[in-house]
Amino acid sequence: MALWRELRSSAKVFASETKHNISEVQLEKQVELLTELEKYWGFPGPLFMQSLVKRLKAKEYKALHSDVSEFLRAFTAASYRKNNRFSLASTKKSAAADSEIKMNYFEVLFVDDIQEKDQSQIRNLLEGYCKKQKDIFYRTIFANSYEDALTAILFNPLLQSVVLRYQVSSKGDLHDQHYHHFLDAITQDVFEPQDSDNLVVSLVRKIKELRPELSVYFVTDISSNDTPSEMLEIFRRIFYRMEDIQELHISLVQDIRLRLQTPFFTALEEYSQKPTGVFHAMPISRGNSIFKSWWMQDFGEFYGRNLFLAETSTTSGGLDSLSKPTGPLKKAQEMAASAYCAKKTFFVTNGTSTSNKIIHQALTKPGDIVLIDRECHKSHHYALVLSGATPVYLDSYKIQEYSIYGAVPLKTILEKLEDLKKLGRLEKVKMLVLTNSTFDGIVYNPQRVMEEVLKIVPNMIFLWDEAWFAFASFSPFLRSRTAMFAAQKILEKRNSENKDFRVRVYATQSTHKTLSSFRQGSVINVFDEDFDLKHENSFQEAYLTHISTSPNYQILASLDAGRRQAEFEGFELTERAIEMAMNLRYQIASHPLLSKYFHVLKINEIIPEELQEYSQEDFLLENASWQRQGQAWQENEFALDPTKITLCVGKTGVDGTTFRNQYLMDQFGVQVNKTSPNTVLFMTNIGTTRSSVSYLVGVLLKIAEKVEYDARSANPEAQKVLERRAHELMNIKSTLPSFTGFHDSFKELPGVIGGNMRDAFYFSYDETNCKYLLLDQALDTVARGETLVSANFVTPYPPGFPVLVPGQIVSKEIVEFLLGIDVKEIHGYDPEMGLRLFSDKILNRHHLPTAFGRARGN
Repeated sequence: MALWRELRSSAKVFASETKHNISEVQLEKQVELLTELEKYWGFPGPLFMQSLVKRLKAKEYKALHSDVSEFLRAFTAASYRKNNRFSLASTKKSAAADSEIKMNYFEVLFVDDIQEKDQSQIRNLLEGYCKKQKDIFYRTIFANSYEDALTAILFNPLLQSVVLRYQVSSKGDLHDQHYHHFLDAITQDVFEPQDSDNLVVSLVRKIKELRPELSVYFVTDISSNDTPSEMLEIFRRIFYRMEDIQELHISLVQDIRLRLQTPFFTALEEYSQKPTGVFHAMPISRGNSIFKSWWMQDFGEFYGRNLFLAETSTTSGGLDSLSKPTGPLKKAQEMAASAYCAKKTFFVTNGTSTSNKIIHQALTKPGDIVLIDRECHKSHHYALVLSGATPVYLDSYKIQEYSIYGAVPLKTILEKLEDLKKLGRLEKVKMLVLTNSTFDGIVYNPQRVMEEVLKIVPNMIFLWDEAWFAFASFSPFLRSRTAMFAAQKILEKRNSENKDFRVRVYATQSTHKTLSSFRQGSVINVFDEDFDLKHENSFQEAYLTHISTSPNYQILASLDAGRRQAEFEGFELTERAIEMAMNLRYQIASHPLLSKYFHVLKINEIIPEELQEYSQEDFLLENASWQRQGQAWQENEFALDPTKITLCVGKTGVDGTTFRNQYLMDQFGVQVNKTSPNTVLFMTNIGTTRSSVSYLVGVLLKIAEKVEYDARSANPEAQKVLERRAHELMNIKSTLPSFTGFHDSFKELPGVIGGNMRDAFYFSYDETNCKYLLLDQALDTVARGETLVSANFVTPYPPGFPVLVPGQIVSKEIVEFLLGIDVKEIHGYDPEMGLRLFSDKILNRHHLPTAFGRARGN
């Protein structure tokens, strides 16, 4: 829109006939550039762009300014998306455009090297059909080459359908594209020029990789008998010659209608409007106990009647059971699997914490070894207690100067597997658990990790905790770092190379964190070749163990409706979230006062250079190589989620917790999830707006102005205190602790890595086995060389991973970390009683029985 606003300003100058520094040549170049760029969008359309060129040639500057202003008003108000009668061809809205009929609008890309008159004929035919529609309409755009098609697919979020006609030609070079520097970043391996049929297949594959939600059709003059079988598989439908154009239109509209369906949400909506007599549990059903109450009407008025009309404990009347879905809920989960590129998707209504426990319990049992990121969410650690599997903990790299844990290097994973192999324990290894992305936005390369691990353990199960990364499935740039995409690529590669391993991948996603669903809405995505044969029954049992028999239908409906939004708008909204993050970075870095006190951590400050094969330049460098950035994103072991913004606040002299509580939240109502002693983590999401970014920048500016004022007005002694505090925060000397290992009393087997955490957990149920020490006392004890062993989980929140687990040896570094931590909420630690530890009498017994009475190792 910046280019359109520039054109409006230039046209206004010419229209006013005042002196100016803009030449007619410059004005012509502005119109020429916009004409070239707008061919990738259906609105404002070629007729309108042609009219601008005519205005310019005729020197009708006032009319040009009026036309451009009209376009900007229509675009800002999204008038062109509201009904199928809106037109800017004459720069006037038609009478029908004033009506506010809600219609679903999308755009269709035609790929074929045809003349403009033929394009107009097709456009007029199809848009003529559209005018008869009452709920759905679309506009058409045309790409004459492979490269133009890729450009449209990558930059037009309104596209929902692609029609390839007859042949696809190639320019053989991306560099004549206005967006070539972006295209270079993701199209390095697109193709070598080849014959037209292969180019068609290549383009479809690339579309499915970049925008899998798009429906792709093919129009050909090859007879059905001669159509290659590969083409029959990759297209939604093939049409033979353009006499089928009305059938094409019907197919386009019908496909959108099918994808618009929200089976469970619609069923719940219809149920809420049916007359019923309630003779089951739940007095609030239909709102009867609420709206007839003297004391609870305000509660009902706050939430509205529909919420209570949709409340029920029945699974009949058009609804469905989460425990055994056979109707609309089953269909909703199938549609979600398609949207998330999974083989199966399961809805969960009590958060990803429960999703994680379901998978652990379904796939592992006592005696199995699970390699697990020590910094993963606490739900995984509790899940290991439930399943009885043996954890072998993996330490992440550390960013000591900002007190941030990174992610687990692949080298660490492979070394641990090698250690287990030497100990003869490799056959016991069942699952690898990693967090992708981490709380701070560090993203793995799942395909690379899984391929390397499968060389050692061909049947390894992978569990990727993508609680904070669900939105990535809908970005062509981020998708390659998701578990489901990686699983699909590995399967394709294995089949083509005839390798001998199994693809068994699971991902849990907190849809409520980064997509649209009610709190606790979560999904389990499955891409496991062995699921139906080996795990379906155990998964179902684990699922029934953890889900409620009275699930919240409103959460289920939001998961269903949120899938529809993600499928149609996910690409657009995710790109906007990234744009908002870049905007925030830029405003902080470019403002003299903000950049004096605040600093957004750069990629190289969060991911050590030794873990980067290809240098990842900062997002904001003007001379950054997008091709090199793209290569780094595709190939490097780790990348940074651009929607996570870690802001260093140390130069203000205010620590992260105080900055969050006393400044951001108390004074300005700005909410954030996580801090460290000198940083605050901001996140943009699909709901972030430009105004919210502007508000945050204004808040930071007010804080910076206050710090600046205090620094200047303080007396010399106070100023030294401020400077000393800032220096301390910018030069933190604390050490993030690593996992110390299990005490010999709680090792799975003597002399081997991995602990019997389940036994340690249940031994602590007997209080006579435990003692308590305050942190200062614990520090003195370990400093004397005495051994302390944790009797339970100790979990600072946020970020929510335990620094101590049952049976773990307590180190000096861990106690110092707990003494200096900047969060007040530490689960499993009572500040009045202290750390809960195993007593010496327990630790001196070298042959403890298990918590269930059997001898360990038998």
